[in-house]
Amino acid sequence: MLNIYESLEQNQRRSALVVVLFTAFVAVAIYFIASALSIYTTGSTSFPLGFLGIGLIISGLTSWASYYYSDRIILTISQAAPANRRDHFNFYTGVENLCLASGLPMPRLYVITDTALNAFAAGRDPQHSIVCVTTGLLSQLDRTELEGVIGHELSHIGNYDTRLMSLVTVMVGIITLLADWLFRISWFRSGETNRENKSSGGIFLILGIIMAIISPLIAQLIQLAISRRREFFADASSVKLTRQPSGLISALKKISLDREPLEAANKATAHLYFSNPFHLDRKPLISSGNQQINYFANLFNTHPPVTERIKVLQQMS
Repeated sequence: MLNIYESLEQNQRRSALVVVLFTAFVAVAIYFIASALSIYTTGSTSFPLGFLGIGLIISGLTSWASYYYSDRIILTISQAAPANRRDHFNFYTGVENLCLASGLPMPRLYVITDTALNAFAAGRDPQHSIVCVTTGLLSQLDRTELEGVIGHELSHIGNYDTRLMSLVTVMVGIITLLADWLFRISWFRSGETNRENKSSGGIFLILGIIMAIISPLIAQLIQLAISRRREFFADASSVKLTRQPSGLISALKKISLDREPLEAANKATAHLYFSNPFHLDRKPLISSGNQQINYFANLFNTHPPVTERIKVLQQMS
């Protein structure tokens, strides 16, 4: 059984390993896809910095805009209203107390009028952050359970998870753009590339096309894996902050019984929430004999299964 500090260290190591592997995969995929693009456009296997630069600019600008204005965008989409100390006393004072304990600045607080049980944090850094909860969460959780959820969301802010996922999104965007360009150029210009250059760069063409086919999917899967790993890390960080794992465990159990989807959520914002707003992390296992099916199904989830999160928390002493 791991204590809280060992669990945090383990989660940090695993997160770092996934990020390193993801970066290495992106570098290899970009190299071969860009080299294949170079063969089709210039007849040379030299690395085309122009394509990479354009991809970085397009992907970077879109990701920067979503990163810089993420809090405003999601607040508008979710139709959240500002919270206040009088009407949302447990929420407001709970955030105040945990911010004092963690040393984080007080985020702006919002409430979504919805009976579903959920919450999210957003913002580019601790100085420009928000924490938002649903009215269903405030009405169904007691103060200890609510503090467990708040601690989880504040941990996302303190761990700069929004910044990390923005960088990951940029890398995924570059691969997707380059793969799309390769398919389009190879379709329209395959007959124009001379056979000699195709022959000399045949291995780059083959590997580039293979990478263009599989790398966007693999990159997305790794992106989701990073998201799930950061959820575990935020859970452990919440326990370290509140010193009460029972509160977060109890909150997760209540949330796992909630079957009402959050109407304000969509696929673009689902990864921000405390629990998957479409309940994809709350589906029961098919059977003990179909663990492979469960494993592959979970690969496409933004959140780890609630049952697995509870199991990990229960192992902390």
